[in-house]
Parts: sequence; structure tokens; C-alpha cells
Amino acid sequence: MSAAGLLQDVFGFDAFRPGQAEIVDAVAAGKNVLAIMPTGGGKSLCFQIPALMREGVTVVISPLIALMRDQVRALQEAGVSAGALTSGNTDEETQAIWAALEAGDLKLLYMAPERLASGATMGMLRRIGVGLIAVDEAHCVSQWGHDFRPDYLRIGDLRRALDVPLAAFTATADAETRTEIIEKLFEGGGPQEFLRGFDRPNIHLAFASKNSPRRQILDFAGARRGQSGIVYCGTRAKTEALARALREDGHNACHYHGGMEAGDRRGVEIRFAREDGLIVVATVAFGMGIDKPDIRWVAHADLPKSIEAYYQEIGRAGRDGAAAETLTLFGPEDIRLRRSQIDEGLAPPERRAADHARLNALLGLAEALDCRRQSLLGYFGEEEIVCGSCDLCDSPAEVFDGTTAVRKALSAILRTEEWYGAGHLIDILTGNETEKVLGKRHDQLPTFGVGRDYSRPQWQAVFRQMMGHDLVRPDPERHGALRMTETAKPILKGEAGIRLRKDTIRAAGRRPAVKAMVSEEDAPLLSALKAKRRALAEAAKVPAYVIFPDRTLVEMAERRPNSLDEMANVSGVGAKKLERYGAIFLEVITGAAETLHPARRKLAGRAGGSVYDQLLEVQAELTRGTDGIDKPLSCSATQLAKVAQLRPGDEQGLKRVLDKRRVERFGEAFLDVLRAAG
Repeated sequence: MSAAGLLQDVFGFDAFRPGQAEIVDAVAAGKNVLAIMPTGGGKSLCFQIPALMREGVTVVISPLIALMRDQVRALQEAGVSAGALTSGNTDEETQAIWAALEAGDLKLLYMAPERLASGATMGMLRRIGVGLIAVDEAHCVSQWGHDFRPDYLRIGDLRRALDVPLAAFTATADAETRTEIIEKLFEGGGPQEFLRGFDRPNIHLAFASKNSPRRQILDFAGARRGQSGIVYCGTRAKTEALARALREDGHNACHYHGGMEAGDRRGVEIRFAREDGLIVVATVAFGMGIDKPDIRWVAHADLPKSIEAYYQEIGRAGRDGAAAETLTLFGPEDIRLRRSQIDEGLAPPERRAADHARLNALLGLAEALDCRRQSLLGYFGEEEIVCGSCDLCDSPAEVFDGTTAVRKALSAILRTEEWYGAGHLIDILTGNETEKVLGKRHDQLPTFGVGRDYSRPQWQAVFRQMMGHDLVRPDPERHGALRMTETAKPILKGEAGIRLRKDTIRAAGRRPAVKAMVSEEDAPLLSALKAKRRALAEAAKVPAYVIFPDRTLVEMAERRPNSLDEMANVSGVGAKKLERYGAIFLEVITGAAETLHPARRKLAGRAGGSVYDQLLEVQAELTRGTDGIDKPLSCSATQLAKVAQLRPGDEQGLKRVLDKRRVERFGEAFLDVLRAAG
């Protein structure tokens, strides 16, 4: 079957997303491929469809057990023979996979890279007839990527040993990471590269300076009550405290971090996958294996560590293509912490310099004066960006010429020999005669009191923006004292100016919630469809979206199909899911049980379905012959379904399906129907 045919028949989609089709074609043709696609851009289909088109087994290397299990269950629900060899398998599951491999039935075999260390695994892979290797989250192979997994380095050996094509996929990879992926996985031999646009236009971007951050997060979540969301925090303790605060505020919320027992972590993952409207407050330990398509918002209670990390973390929202929102809070302490983590790390100097540059890019995004989407996508090399979906496009920033203020601040830093933090420097600038200022005789400095025209909160905003623009950095060897960088020198010398935001010290307002997914009229039906989905998911012990994603239920609620044929035209309803769940959801929509014969039900949504219905009508007219006086005669539903599917072109062909008496009674009329159907 063609790629487009598999897309529709197995996965239930009418068309590929932009960029998917050419990647599918290249992988199916057996070319080595490196595809950089945005999170939520449909990477999985780009190797799952070629796996069904190619001979042999496709081995998928994936970093997380949770992600593998969910993808395998989703494939099995769609009627695809897939399995995962993981440490979480039961003996029965593992035996079933081995049996399917030995019988040559399995099309996709998922495994973690750590399993490649076993000689037995390599021997098994040589024996089973692997036709393709797919590598998910390929940036894990790179020291420059932020999820380095040394076992990924064995994948290059596997490709050489099996001598089969390899397709590598990742959502984010800068130039250094791409170079290292090509070197480690493809030995530098140029794979066909696909760099899809990084834009996720359905995701609204917003940043706010910290000002009662717990209240800011509670307000943000409160405006989106009942929607699934993630709150990322910088510490384990904060995840627990903030989850508690959300629960006290009436939300369904839980926490997640690497210090929890593995079983407790898995319990949260399962709850998040199956429950509607759950908020998970987590460290970055939560995320890479989360494939839930209907996450409506992501908030950062603390600044992420890099622009790539930020992009991946917000990318977990809105994977179904519907509107989603983000909010990232940040303050000077976040910047100080991230700088010190880089400076105090064990990485070589060039890596530390690169990490500072990545952090600078994120801080530039946080302190942007114009469109955030342009700033974010510009980092990934994209131009000509249309936004209209960020806080700065909604409400342009108030800016002022901050050159004089920055020079005063730099002067205070240099005159105190770069030994002090922002608090003491602000005391000097505002003329605050503290015990420390008087004790150090800093009231005698020329800069003492030169900044009285700004309030303390305004100066705090100036210093934070100076840190954000990398004009000053905290020095870990001087207990976080601020030191001037090379970037600041042109401003100090009067060779350059700088614009700063005036509005950063205002509290972040409650942006209106994302609009309802369906109209008020359709909302009760959507709730009923979700309830049915939840019951089926719990019974099958799978995430709810494995049954149907939200956008499929929304389309059902809006279109209200009256038959299985109409249900087959809903996006996301493939042939297997139509057969398994179509009648169940149709009953929720119509309020009546579906009465089609099973043989006809299998033809729902296909051309053969309408042919079957026409044959049935013709048969009804001829049941007692052309004159209406003969002995009653009819074909079984199974016989009619075979005629509709095989479409014989002559009487001889009909005789292979029907006996002589039925051909004599119905043959000519049936052939007329078949010819008219083409």
C-alpha cells in the first residue's frame, strides 16, 4: 500500500502535515536520513509508515520506557504488529514478542539503547531480518545535546553490523549537535537532511518577571481550570510545595521529580496520560517520554537552563495542533543560578562558553523588546516569521533609553572593584546610607546617590536586564558579585546605547483562558465522548489518547456522524479503530445502538461500503425474481461483502463467489452496479 493509503487506512488521517511526506518517501526508499522536526510535528509517523512499506523489521531506538510502551500500544490499537523489549515487560509480553519475531509477523521492535550492550541482542537483531533502524531523540548521541546518553554511541556500530539504512529524528539540534549526530551515527557520511520549520504557531509565548511567583502560577492555572498542564520547577522541594498550593486552590495536581520511587513516578505518568485536566508540577525529569497530545499549557516557575531546553519543554503543549499557552517566570536569582551552574561545572572551557551562549539566547528571549517568536525562531536560523501569538505582539513593551542608567550601574560596579552584588550597588545608586555602605565608605563615591530618580524596584529591573543582556555576570569566586563583561564596554565608553523595558516590574496579568475547544452547544456531547474514552482507556490500561486523541473527539462532537461510513471520515479514525470503537462512539452520538451486519461494518468508510448498499437494494428488488412470483432467494451478508470487495467484471467472476442459482437471479443486476461503480 502507498504511504498516503497507509496514512488514511491505518492512522485515519487524510493528509500529511507539512514536510512529512518527503521524509516518509526518503526513509521508505532506504536512504539514510537525519530529520530535525519540531516537537509535536509528527516525527513518529515518519518512520512508522515506512516500516509498514519495507520488508523486514524496523528497530526503533528510543530513550524512555514510558514513551516506547505508549507508542507500541497506540500502534497495536491501530492494527500494527509492534512490540517493545524493555525491563518493564512481563514474561508473557517478552515471549509474545519473541514468538512474533520468529514467525516474521512483527513490523516494529522498540528498544532502549542500553540493550545494545548485550551480545545476545546483537545476535538476535542479525537473525530476525532487520530492514531499517530508526533513532528517536537522536540528540542524545551528542555531548552538545542536553540529554546525552553514552549508549547511543553503539547505534553506529549496529548500523555497520546490519548494513541497513538508518533514519534519525530529533526535535532540536543546533549546528554542533547536528555535526556530532552525523559523525557518530553516519560516520560523517552525509545522510539526507531535512530541517523542518521550528515554528509551532498554535503555542502562545509569554514571559514575566517574578513578582510573587506562586501567586502568578496560581493565577495562570486558575484562568485555565480543568485543562491539562505542566509546571516546571528548578528544585524538587518546589514541585511538592507548588503542587500542594494548586490542590489547595481547587486543582487536580500532583508532583514529579527524580527523587521519587520509580513506581510513584510511573503512577504519575499513567495518571497524566489517562486523566483529563491533571496538572503535573515537575522538574525536567518529567517530559521527554510524555506524548500526551492535549496538554493545553506549560508554565515555568523558574527559568530553564537553555533556549533548547525551553523549546523542548514548551513543545509538550498543544501537540494536537489546537491552541496552547505558555508562561515563563524569571528573575535575577534564576540568572545567577544558571550562570553559576555553568561556571562551577566540570565541562571544558569551550563547552562552558557554548552553554553561556545558549543561556544568553534564552535571556535575550526573556528580555526581548519585540516579538518573542522572531527572537526564538531567529536562534534556529528562521526568518520572515509571522507571529501574532505572543505577549509582546498582544501588548507591545514600553521601552526607554536605558543607556544612562546602565552606565551609572556599571560605574558603581567598577568603582567598588567588582566585589558586590546588586543589592549593595542599588543602595549606593539610590543614596541609601546603610551600615554596610557607611562602613565601606561607599557614601564617598562619585556614584553615591546618582540614581535617586529611579525607585529600588526599577533599579532591580535594570540590573536584571543587564544580567539578561550579558552586560554583567555573577562571579562564583566572589560569592556572586557582579563583574562587567566585554559586551558592556561599548556602552560604558559611549560607543553604543541600549533600550530597556519599562514594564517588567508590573505584575503579570491574568491572560484570558484559551477559548473552549467546542461551542457551548457541543460541549455536553464532548464530555460524554471523553467519559466513554476514559472508561475504555482504563479497561485497556492505556493512555486515553491511544483510543482517540482530543481533536478526533472534538470533530465527532462537531460533525455528529450518523453512520459508520460518516464516522470513517473523521480525522484519526483508521480502519482498525473504526472496527473496534466506531459503533461504541456512534451510540454515544446518536443515542441508538448500531445495527450493521459485521460484514458490512468492515466496509465502513470504504468504497466497497456504498457498493454493498447498492447490491443490497438490487437484491431486495429481485428477491422474488423480476416478476415478483419466484421462490424467495437472497445472498448472505458475507457473500455481498465479497462481491463488493472483489468487484468481479463478468459472470464467470461472479460464479467464484456465488452459486449458479444466485448468479442466474442477481448476476446481471449486480454487474450493472459494479460497472457503474467503476
